[in-house]
Amino acid sequence: MPFSDSTLAAIDAAAAARGIDPAALRAVVEVESGGTALTTVDGRDLPLILYEYHVFWRWPGLSDAARASAVAQGLAARRWGDIPYPARQSARWDLLRRAAGIDEQAAHAACSWGVGQVLGENAEWLGFGTPKALADRVMQGVAGQLEVMLAFIAKRGLTDDLNRHDWRGFARVYNGPGQVDHYAGLMAAAYRRHAGQAPRPADPLVLKIGSRGPEVAVLQQRLRQLGYHLHVDGDFGPATQRMMRVFQADHGLAPDGIAGPATFGRIEALLGRPAQG
Repeated sequence: MPFSDSTLAAIDAAAAARGIDPAALRAVVEVESGGTALTTVDGRDLPLILYEYHVFWRWPGLSDAARASAVAQGLAARRWGDIPYPARQSARWDLLRRAAGIDEQAAHAACSWGVGQVLGENAEWLGFGTPKALADRVMQGVAGQLEVMLAFIAKRGLTDDLNRHDWRGFARVYNGPGQVDHYAGLMAAAYRRHAGQAPRPADPLVLKIGSRGPEVAVLQQRLRQLGYHLHVDGDFGPATQRMMRVFQADHGLAPDGIAGPATFGRIEALLGRPAQG
C-alpha cells in the first residue's frame, strides 16, 4: 500500500531539514515499514512494532523474579527465535502491554519501533533517555517516528551512504551483514520509483559567523532553551559562535561553531520539535 500524501510530506520535510535526498529517505522508510506508517489497534492509530522476546530477557536491571515471570508467561526467551513472532500488530501490542506490567522499561526496550524499526534499547545511546521516552516520541506521529529513525541513521554514520545511494553500505550497517543483497535490492528498487516523484533536495540551512535574520534568532532561542545563555538578537556573532562550539562539544559534534544539518538535527532531538529547513 502506498504511503499517504501526509506521510510522504513528513518524510520529505524530515529529509530537507537534514540535507538528505528525499527520494532516498522515502526508499528506506518504505522498505523498513513495508509501506505502512500506522496501524489501527482498538480504534487507535499506532506505530508498527515488533516485540523481541530475547531483548526483554537480557534487559539490564531486570530482576530474576521478573525474568522468570516473563518466561512463564511466554514474554521472554534467552535466544532469538525461541518464540515465534505473532503476525498481527494487535497481538504484538498485547505482548507489549503484558510485558509492561512486569517491567515497563524492559518492555519498551524490547520493541522495534515505527517506520525505522529502531529497537527501544537504543534509547539512551540515541539521546532519548529511556526506552519509554523513545516510545513516547514515536507515538507522537510520523514525525516522531522519523526523528527516532534519523537519529539512528546519524548515530551509525549512515547519512553519507544514504545520499550516495550506497544501498549495500547502508544495508550492511542498518540491516546487518546477513541480508545485505536482499535489503540493498529492495532499497534500490524503491529509490528508482521515488526518484521521479520526490522533490529535489534543497540546500540545507547553514548558519555561521556573519549570518543574520530570523533563522539565527530561532537558533539562539533554542540554545537558550537548552541552557546555553545567549542574547537573542538574530546576529550570529562571536558570542553565538562560542556558545555553538560549546554545545557541539557537549553533544559529540565537531566543534566548528557552524550550525548545519547535524547540529540542527541534534537540537531537534533534544527539544522534540522540527529543525530549521
